Amino acid sequence: MDDIIRKRIYVDGRVQGVGFRYKVKYLAPGFGITGLVKNLGDGRVEMELQGTDSGIERLLQEINNDRFIVIKDMQWELISVIEENGFHIR
Repeated sequence: MDDIIRKRIYVDGRVQGVGFRYKVKYLAPGFGITGLVKNLGDGRVEMELQGTDSGIERLLQEINNDRFIVIKDMQWELISVIEENGFHIR
């Protein structure tokens, strides 16, 4: 069984005003992922995704398949796993 991890991910591209945050919130539970997603003032989106590495990767692939979302760059770092329930838009 995969271990639970948490990634902070910064996504750049056409990611604001295209339903990015709502798509992540809708898809996350299906991949067993908790966390949060929020727009940043510089046009990027920040996510904290907690779940298995494979679940996070599958979620990111699904988002990348959206015809309105264009991901040009993604930077991530592993951060500490926390106790939380659900997925939230901030």
